[in-house]
Amino acid sequence: MARKVLVLGEVRDQSLRNVSFEAIAAGKTISEGGEVVAVLVGENVSTLSTELIHYGADRVVTVENEKLKHYTPDGFSQALLTVIREEKPEGLVFGHTALGKDLSPKIAAKLSSGLVSDATDIEVAGGNVVFTRPIYSGKAFEKKIVTNGIIFATIRPNNIYPLDKDDTRTGEITSLSVDIKDLRTIVKDVVRKATEGVDLSEAKVVIAGGRGVKSEEGFEPLKELANVLGGAVGASRGACDADYCDYSLQIGQTGKVVTPDLYIACGISGAIQHLAGMSNSKVIVAINKDPEANIFKVADYGIVGDLFEVVPLLTEEFRKLKVHS
Repeated sequence: MARKVLVLGEVRDQSLRNVSFEAIAAGKTISEGGEVVAVLVGENVSTLSTELIHYGADRVVTVENEKLKHYTPDGFSQALLTVIREEKPEGLVFGHTALGKDLSPKIAAKLSSGLVSDATDIEVAGGNVVFTRPIYSGKAFEKKIVTNGIIFATIRPNNIYPLDKDDTRTGEITSLSVDIKDLRTIVKDVVRKATEGVDLSEAKVVIAGGRGVKSEEGFEPLKELANVLGGAVGASRGACDADYCDYSLQIGQTGKVVTPDLYIACGISGAIQHLAGMSNSKVIVAINKDPEANIFKVADYGIVGDLFEVVPLLTEEFRKLKVHS
């Protein structure tokens, strides 16, 4: 059954987030040969349209307005609902990001539709689109189908591989004018904390530190390793509570959920709340002085030792491999 599927392209700092391309791939599966239409909402975002087509979108619809410069639920929902009324899709796909988790239920509720959130896999079976999503903090998985109305879904970053980029693909790019009004929230300015390197939620490699790093300076060897591997630095709640790092780095049940190709846990004991945020990583390496640490139960590879001795050795070896590769 061919379907028209809308995919929200998510923009950060005038660049498309990787989850936008993963959402297009998800839209292709849901559409079953139908049309995948990418939607860009914001201010001066039309220049990003071509990239979405190169990654598989058949068409792009842009909604540009100065009131959409910063995300607000009211503004973005007005814009997206207008696109939905114009396009009449059978499915919508969002990234399972802070924006997607906030906006998708608002839109679904207004259209009296169900929502499958945090999908990690999508397949078509017996004419139904079947979503797989983790439950009980990743201890089990369930399969869901939408039986009525528009298919709404959010996808977890780094789980659905994007299509290969094809710079020769072409597609129609149109703009839609929307009168944004009655905003209850107006963002005057956004103050960002200084961050370096790769976005944690989309990183392919994550180096995470726990209480075992002992201090803010203890994160320096982890940052050096992350830099060599082109990855991001994360932390357990224990490290954040101890003021070793900012809470924006927290991974776990009350922090970010990450699913990188490689997760290296340094000085992390492995509390269940932390495991909920990283246990679905493809390869997990644990470094801890305590051979009985719970983190070793989920690790693919374990190193019993002092992280301040092990991490620099790993960094040096990876540097040598990069030089010879």
